[in-house]
Amino acid sequence: MQRRLYTSFLPIALLVAAVAWAQDTEGLDSQEGVFFETLEVNLINVEVFVTDKKGNPITGLTKDDFEIYENRRPVTITNFYAVEGGKRVGPWSGEPQEAAPSERRPAVPGVEEKPPIPEEQRLHLVVYIDNFNIRPFNRNRVFRRLREFLNDKLDSDDRVMLVSYDRSLHIRHQFTTDPQLIASTLFELEKMTGHGVHADSDRRDLLRDIEEAEEASDIEWRVRQYAESLFNDLSFSIDAMKEMITSLAGLPGRKAFLYVSDGLPMQPGEDLYYALSQKFQDSSVLTRARDTNSARRFQELAAKATTSRVTFYAIDAAGLRVPTAASVEHATINTPGMYSLLDSIHISNIQSPLLLLADLTGGRVIYNTNDVGPGLTKIAADFDSYYSLGYTPAHSGTGRYYKIEVKVKRKGLRVRHRKGYRDKPLAAKMEDGTRSTLMYGFERNPLQVDLRFGRGSRVEKNRYDVPFAVRIPLDKIVLVPREEFHEARIKIYFGAMDEKGGFSPVRELRLPITIPNDEVEVAKKSGWFYRDQLRMRPGGHRVAVGVWDEIGATGSFVTKSLVVGGE
Repeated sequence: MQRRLYTSFLPIALLVAAVAWAQDTEGLDSQEGVFFETLEVNLINVEVFVTDKKGNPITGLTKDDFEIYENRRPVTITNFYAVEGGKRVGPWSGEPQEAAPSERRPAVPGVEEKPPIPEEQRLHLVVYIDNFNIRPFNRNRVFRRLREFLNDKLDSDDRVMLVSYDRSLHIRHQFTTDPQLIASTLFELEKMTGHGVHADSDRRDLLRDIEEAEEASDIEWRVRQYAESLFNDLSFSIDAMKEMITSLAGLPGRKAFLYVSDGLPMQPGEDLYYALSQKFQDSSVLTRARDTNSARRFQELAAKATTSRVTFYAIDAAGLRVPTAASVEHATINTPGMYSLLDSIHISNIQSPLLLLADLTGGRVIYNTNDVGPGLTKIAADFDSYYSLGYTPAHSGTGRYYKIEVKVKRKGLRVRHRKGYRDKPLAAKMEDGTRSTLMYGFERNPLQVDLRFGRGSRVEKNRYDVPFAVRIPLDKIVLVPREEFHEARIKIYFGAMDEKGGFSPVRELRLPITIPNDEVEVAKKSGWFYRDQLRMRPGGHRVAVGVWDEIGATGSFVTKSLVVGGE
């Protein structure tokens, strides 16, 4: 999905303006040697799903009913937010962000207006159809129930996106608050082929050939080749999910990843190596199966999801599985019923990654059923009834992974939540936010940053220099008074994306601001400016800018689209 974009930033000037937006200003030298004590508020939000033994949501709990431990040490819960049956019943600190103009709904006379949901609690749901690892019949059977889920079970504030994978990622529909658009797009995916059927025939052929082989050397190389091919395909599948989850990292709020496939192997070819060892009574064959063990890669994927506040849900579209190898003639492999055991190994192998990802992120898996409707109802219950617990750890930006454990003081209840997170440095968080803003267009702008472009000028056959300016109102950032001037420190992050989905790297600039004391009031009215230019190819582009006030510990993300060239 992500392609490298040739876009370069050409530094022009660092400007402090006490004049109108469009007027040129004089550049000021940055003051080196000035030190600031900066503060980064590192609030960790943990979504907690509490159920009874039957899986029914438990409501009515308060902050005092919970305990949180980070790396086995208790931490203080500072923020508490509860949702019961889709209704928000608990307070949340911070101002709720106003909805984008395209998502605002007109007031309906006689209908009580629902209070705005804080952006930190809004749901972003990615429906991810893995066409490479699914059989069309299974997929299309699931789609009927999935359309019902999208049409009937989601809240009007939820944002939903549809993605498919068939050796490459395809965004079929960007985030929308109209789930019926996603449900309709599923009809188009029903026409596509699935690759899972080929895996079935290859596995059956190998099982038959193992049965008929007279020497282990005659068939072992084919089993190894088969396992390595599956491992290669699996690597691409994991990378695609990792790429998708990474793109969500900078979005605020809750994020859910609904993965639909016929499963993924934890250890490709495990059942065939076992069949080989049983056929020739050679247990050493099983050691070679470890070469394709992918448990570590799935754990890394789960860590990426937990760090990005993504809860993993999965549907095993194969449904109620029955033995597939029993139809092979004379299938004994030394022991009657061995093929049933091989099928059990195979099924466990392809379901275990889904169960692992769900367990580590606090999600659910729907499996061993032909009717996924009840399971989707339980997933919808997670969206409608949950607790969000927030705490501020004693560390910030260490880059280490920290384990989280949530306990409920009441006995007999079950708790699901993400099991940890990696404490990213500020630069990584700002890069995530800039990239997500670039991809999905959701702005967060408490600093009221403004981004504007000038007309590009051709410098090469297919290259243009496009001037732009970033304006930051100085009354929104923290200025530190000195003897003769006021100071602030700002970090700016830039990223660009072309109309084909190609990305430029996100770049960081650290910019000190120095304003003479007698000009502060005028500067606050006109704002502070950074001017630069981009070297870009002709065509459509989107540019995103992240701005971080180091002293005020506040950030903004804005984005604008433009068309380069075309004259």
